[in-house]
Amino acid sequence: MKTTGIISTALAAAALFAKSAVSADVPSIVIKGSKFFYENNGTQFFIKGVAYQQEYSANQTNAASNDTNTDYVDPLSNPSSCQRDIPYLTQLGTNTIRVYAINPTEDHDECMNALADAGIYVIADLSAPGDSIIRDDPKWNDDLYARYTAVVDTMAKYTNTLGFFAGNEVSNNKTNTDASAFVKAAARDMKAYIKQKNYRTIGVGYATNDDADIREDLADYFDCGDRADAVDFWGYNIYSWCGDSSFQESGYDVRTKEFENWNIPVFFAEYGCNEVQPREFTEVGALYGSQMNDVWSGGIVYMYFQEANNYGLVSVDGDSVSTLDDFNNLATQIASIDPTGPNSADYNPTNTAAAACPSVGDDWHAPSGLPPTPNQELCECMYNALTCVPNKVSDDEIGDLFGIVCGLGDTVCAGINTTSTDGKYGAYGMCNPQQQLGWALNVYYNQQGAQGNGASACDFSGSATTQKPTKPTGQCENLISQAGQNGQGTVTSAPTSVSGNGNGGSGGSSSSSGSSNGAPGAVSHYSNVGFMQIALYLTIAFTSGMGMILL
Repeated sequence: MKTTGIISTALAAAALFAKSAVSADVPSIVIKGSKFFYENNGTQFFIKGVAYQQEYSANQTNAASNDTNTDYVDPLSNPSSCQRDIPYLTQLGTNTIRVYAINPTEDHDECMNALADAGIYVIADLSAPGDSIIRDDPKWNDDLYARYTAVVDTMAKYTNTLGFFAGNEVSNNKTNTDASAFVKAAARDMKAYIKQKNYRTIGVGYATNDDADIREDLADYFDCGDRADAVDFWGYNIYSWCGDSSFQESGYDVRTKEFENWNIPVFFAEYGCNEVQPREFTEVGALYGSQMNDVWSGGIVYMYFQEANNYGLVSVDGDSVSTLDDFNNLATQIASIDPTGPNSADYNPTNTAAAACPSVGDDWHAPSGLPPTPNQELCECMYNALTCVPNKVSDDEIGDLFGIVCGLGDTVCAGINTTSTDGKYGAYGMCNPQQQLGWALNVYYNQQGAQGNGASACDFSGSATTQKPTKPTGQCENLISQAGQNGQGTVTSAPTSVSGNGNGGSGGSSSSSGSSNGAPGAVSHYSNVGFMQIALYLTIAFTSGMGMILL
């Protein structure tokens, strides 16, 4: 271990932050075809990145999905930490960092300006522990929409915000590919939100693991269809180059071949296998060399901080930073490369066609049709227009009631359906649990009223009650009309308001998704429990003797 001089580094950092007291400005990075470019001069931008966020207890590999620890430290809200670390990032030739969870209520000006002064851009994941789409119980709902848009609002003002990740390794094998529909819906909606807010164009992408069974279907799925629905760039978390490997032995040759005609930028969102230590990072020469740099736009090394998973470049103790062998080896390798590419003005991409969507089958379950855009206004309008609603029920009671009422008819819960293989989702499937339950109770109540049995149809042993419905008018009437009488229509009106602070809403807890390819169980692998999954309702229905729930 080599300890770098603390005094000289501190002086450099202090000077950097004094300069950044005035709002910094750097040219934004734009996308053209399959490449990134500096907007001001058209020079191609290659990501020389480092993952920058410390671990914490809520982020253990393959943690249980009911883990309720949602603590995390925002790496961009602590100016002293940024002041301490930016000089070391600069020594590594870093021009990009990836952060996995920020708190949108915090102030990020000092860190972001200091990073800009150092020529460092940021790719920010939109999720956080407790606020993300999880693979085993995927949801795209009002709470997550509020969280993701809050991050966009916070980061869009900085010209050194390079882009956002709508998800990270959410579908990591063929058993959970259905979750990809929800992540793609999130990417679609964040792209639309950025446009709606008149922010500068900022790309929204996805970071995938390297699972052999689904890697090609995943890439095709997120790229296929309407460009407004597809991701803007593709991040690959890949750890197959271990030790002094080679272009062929690592499989980099095959991966490069797969993306040689891709229509959007692709890069390594995480790399740096540590099966052989210290890491020599000989893959750097290949990644930025002539064999790969026409296809790949660089990569992000995992990771800056030394933690229990042993992927660190430096060891941090308070204000003291000690560089490790991995740091010195990476610095040497990065200093030896000089990737070049075409100028934007001279670049006319020919690979513009989107991929074909994978067919739904045994190994792929996500349909081309996507879940609806969360719309809090629609959910509130719908709920206020109901006659039969829940009566002061707890979360546990909501689950029990779903199990009962959804088993009382084939169509009762169709409007809140959140599972689909044909791309058809309930228009209210993104509402909160109480609103969804109200919809189901009211459908049953109306069905019984039509049969002359409505007097006692809104009771459920006191768990439901009637309210005076509010007749929808104006925008409410328009939204409910689009949702359809049975709740299976398509709402095309964009959300006009979002409430909440971006740190979560009515519930949910975190879990770690872990990596399936030898990658670290670290801060990059988040998930969110969200609302009770329909599968639970099925189980409850059977055990309560109410029959099968048909959605």
